[in-house]
Amino acid sequence: MTNNEIDRLTLIRQCIDKKMTQNQTAALLGLSTRQIRRLIRRYEKEGPKGIISQACGKPSNRQYADSLRKKAVTLIKRDFYDYGPTLAAEKLLEYHSIKISKETARQWMIGALVWQAHKKRIPKIHPLRERRPCLGELIQIDGSDHDWFENRGPRCTLLVSIDDATSNIQKLFFCNANSYLNQIQRLESSRP
Repeated sequence: MTNNEIDRLTLIRQCIDKKMTQNQTAALLGLSTRQIRRLIRRYEKEGPKGIISQACGKPSNRQYADSLRKKAVTLIKRDFYDYGPTLAAEKLLEYHSIKISKETARQWMIGALVWQAHKKRIPKIHPLRERRPCLGELIQIDGSDHDWFENRGPRCTLLVSIDDATSNIQKLFFCNANSYLNQIQRLESSRP
């Protein structure tokens, strides 16, 4: 029995012993009173085994037929062995009229050792660069080409130079979008 089923059994016993009402039990379990009455009848008829879900251990009603799975895996191994799951599922539908989802194809291909699941990449950790200790030691220059004046003026580039040590803006101005490289060179040459 799972922990949920043990909790359910405890509450059903309390309901049978009249320590709780059916409404209280239903509210605690998130079920209707009709379901509580059904569980009580099953408990009285079968004992604690009646509380366990009857679907436990049974195959899903939505499961594909085993013959379909075998046929699809055989076709994938024969014709689409070098395809990924998405393309294999599309080609099964296109050429053999077998409609399965890409996730089902992936699971079947992994089970048949045709496809190897990708491991999640470990993200690279980039340590933060420490700021420069002195004012003026590193000036960062960036430009943002944008329609700043919303068609009321020419398209411009906003150039900004920022001191790395203090994050203070040193210079900030608009220039013609075509000549901003010349402006950057002028900024660099005027640096202290």
